[in-house]
Amino acid sequence: MISKAFLLGTGIALAAVPALAHSPQSRSGGASAAPVFEQALPNVPGKTMTSVLVRYAPGGKSPAHTHSKTAFVFAYVLSGSIRSQVNGGPVKVYRAGESWFEEPGAHHQVSENASKTRPASLLAVFVADSGDRNLTVYEQEK
Repeated sequence: MISKAFLLGTGIALAAVPALAHSPQSRSGGASAAPVFEQALPNVPGKTMTSVLVRYAPGGKSPAHTHSKTAFVFAYVLSGSIRSQVNGGPVKVYRAGESWFEEPGAHHQVSENASKTRPASLLAVFVADSGDRNLTVYEQEK
């Protein structure tokens, strides 16, 4: 049975897979990630779409990380503003309603709330090989 999860009062409803609907995975630095949707793509055999809600406390950030070599990532800012740097490119700030795309194997050096006073959130949508459970691998914090 598929249940519904509502994201941060935005009115956006996504189907959540009960097996994935566990408590958010907290990361030191004021960020947490919680899977909200997973579905095999029937017209693309061997691929699955997974959505993850990432929440940042004011001034919060997640450690540098790398995404799976099988995962295309689409990120959409739901609230606030997010500072992001991928693959050594320029640091950019994305505001609510803006989005970006990351290639498979992307190295995400900066992923943080651009505000020290307001929370922020984004929806990350992964399209990856079915069964790939290591969509994000965090680096050791220094």
